[in-house]
Amino acid sequence: MAIASTATFNLDLNELTQEAFERAGLDLRTGYDLKTAKRSLNILALEWQNRGLNLWTIEEQYVAFVEGTASYTLDADTIDIIDAVIRTDPGNTSKQIDAAMSRISPVTYATIPNKLTKGRPNQYWVDRQRDAPVVYVYPTASSTYSTARFVFWRERRILDTGDKGSNDFDVPARFIPALVAGLAYNIALKKPEAAGRIGGLKQDYEEQYNIAAGEDRVKAPFRMVPFTEYYGR
Repeated sequence: MAIASTATFNLDLNELTQEAFERAGLDLRTGYDLKTAKRSLNILALEWQNRGLNLWTIEEQYVAFVEGTASYTLDADTIDIIDAVIRTDPGNTSKQIDAAMSRISPVTYATIPNKLTKGRPNQYWVDRQRDAPVVYVYPTASSTYSTARFVFWRERRILDTGDKGSNDFDVPARFIPALVAGLAYNIALKKPEAAGRIGGLKQDYEEQYNIAAGEDRVKAPFRMVPFTEYYGR
């Protein structure tokens, strides 16, 4: 018996919508059905961003330090910063060095007496504004570090569906079962004729999402060592 030599299965938006409608016991009949499904998919993407970290949306970016500047506005599609370093002599293969920076709370940043102090930036606060996050660094870069970079790993928003039904959705293939299940549940919420299936579709959606999210995790070993001291007379 022959076996296919590829492992590239995916569903475009048209196929995703068709599968979701069938699971909800409905027929995809009109252009509006596809339009409302796309809207539900975009809302679903926002929900997933609130549920936790989506590893495929992590990207490395940088901002060039400017001497004496305390704040830098990030791209509007940035959700949050995962980690950050200061990179000195960027691009120099023999001298480039990354040094860790500590993330601090707004309360800690507020208590800094002189926020324009110059030196080597080693702390940052992420002010998650509505339109775009703003990063505040301390100390601000001195002339010595004006060529350094604030290098960070960010979580970006999941990309929109777009207008074409032939587009793929911005998720890895392993999340397709959860995506279809979630879309079927959201469609059933909007269709009175599918009301009887809502409970089962919601249960299936939560199960599929938990399976996918449980696999989508950092698999590096993690070790904790308790801090102990010897107390003697």
